[in-house]
Amino acid sequence: MAVVACGDDDNFSTSTGLRLTFPEDTLKMDTVFSRTPSSTYTFWVHNENDTGIRVQSVRLRRGNQTGFRVNVDGIYLDNSNGSQTSDVEIRKNDSILVFVELTAAENGQRTPVLVEDDLLFQLESGVEQKVCLQAWSWDAKKLYSPVITKDTLIESELPIVIFGDMKVEEGVELTILNTCLYFHDGSGLLVYGSLHTEDCVLRGDRLDDMFDYLPYDRVSGQWNGVHLYETSTGNTMLRTEIRNPVKGIVCDSAALAPTIPNDPTIPNLPSSPRLSMTECIIHNCEETGLEAYNAYIILDHCQLTNTGGDCISVVGGIADISYCTFAQFYPFTASRGAAFRFSNRYDETDIPLQRLSCVGSIMTGYDEDVVMGVAGSEDVPFNYDFRLCLMRTPAVTDDSLHFEQILWETPKDSIQGKQHFVQIDEDNLIYDFHLDSLSTAQGLGCY
Repeated sequence: MAVVACGDDDNFSTSTGLRLTFPEDTLKMDTVFSRTPSSTYTFWVHNENDTGIRVQSVRLRRGNQTGFRVNVDGIYLDNSNGSQTSDVEIRKNDSILVFVELTAAENGQRTPVLVEDDLLFQLESGVEQKVCLQAWSWDAKKLYSPVITKDTLIESELPIVIFGDMKVEEGVELTILNTCLYFHDGSGLLVYGSLHTEDCVLRGDRLDDMFDYLPYDRVSGQWNGVHLYETSTGNTMLRTEIRNPVKGIVCDSAALAPTIPNDPTIPNLPSSPRLSMTECIIHNCEETGLEAYNAYIILDHCQLTNTGGDCISVVGGIADISYCTFAQFYPFTASRGAAFRFSNRYDETDIPLQRLSCVGSIMTGYDEDVVMGVAGSEDVPFNYDFRLCLMRTPAVTDDSLHFEQILWETPKDSIQGKQHFVQIDEDNLIYDFHLDSLSTAQGLGCY
């Protein structure tokens, strides 16, 4: 004769005193763009009692009206069955996992709108418990691999989300004013014509958090950045911020256009720069912040900070830089690049550095030497001068031709590196590159 005994794990109770335990009574999701699926959020439902509990049903109070999608213990709350599941067993001291996503409908508003619903757990005992699901939905314009084929002005109160590359064709001007462009992963801005921006933000499209303390907007490599191709000319940026890309701006090599001879020391000086940036920010790049190859660039009161590669790399051409901040505090790798690099050679190719003029700027960072000048062949022009700058690099005291009135910073200085700035929070990746009142660089840099 066989004797079969029931284990304690098979006991279930309908006592009205038993309750499930949730980490929080509200699952607060991040802001999402309407008609765009959110990330997946999870939470555990615990039965911390000494007996099992049967959940008669789990359902969304508003059914399929809000756009929330829920999976409970591997079972999707399908619309065909009323957005619910039934007869879920949770044994004593056991748990089940719940997955939640949201695709919110457009709301017709210019600001984010709260979307919420209740996930209801009806116990076999008749007790009802709930977890509130909350998110903010933001209407946005969406563009899929847009190609700009004629002169175009973009100015939008709503955010614009770019899927795939945005391309500006040769001979065409794209002007972007007072607008935030959100680029999806793998997307970028490819400019064969001309780009003009004013009071704009170019960033990745992730509005959610990687961790509770870390929004994706503080994580580099969220989109590909801006690429100015050989045919691109006359690009201007004013009060524009580029953040969290792979590379901030790449300015391809092109022939320096023949021009007005306004500098007799430099033949064929271009009459206008290929890229002019004023009061702009390039921050938190996975690779380089700004790469300029044989280009004429002007940077005035700009901030280029925290890049996996160099904050700025000038290879040949002409660069006029005034009152900028180059700060290299990239947190994700110890093999970060320089704050400032300049050269007249790329790979095996000589590219004359016709003029690099840098005045009133700050070049600092974690490493002892963050300024790198790399010379190629001796007979190739390598013209540069730094004036009234703070430079974290070994002092050059016998070269007044290239260095004038320089504050040479060392790790031994009482105020040095991140101490110059209002906030360098490596734990939460929050940075404010305004000068601290104790900084020895007063009057220098972009602020």
